[in-house]
Amino acid sequence: MNAFKELTSSNDWKNVMAQSMKEPILVFKHSTTCPISASAYQEYISFETELDKYVVKVIESRPVSNEIANDIGVTHQSPQIFLIKEEKPLWNASHWHITEKSIEEAIKENLS
Repeated sequence: MNAFKELTSSNDWKNVMAQSMKEPILVFKHSTTCPISASAYQEYISFETELDKYVVKVIESRPVSNEIANDIGVTHQSPQIFLIKEEKPLWNASHWHITEKSIEEAIKENLS
């Protein structure tokens, strides 16, 4: 299982967006009270990749979650995943569409 970093502040998010100018990243929005989110979270943390991975807990870090939605122009859902490059979402999915296979396919389609 690869490590990931939790984003808990606006500064964390701004740093990640700046990082996306150099290399693509994955960001997962997670609701710690939702069973669908728990399932998607397991898919996300099990997915092996060289990309840097980040998690935002939407209840605990609501301002960061809202800022992400505003900055990338994608309506908030939870759970939700983004593949971001150069501060733009190349792909996103939510709920049961978040699987190891869908993440792998999104990376191949958008970064190859």
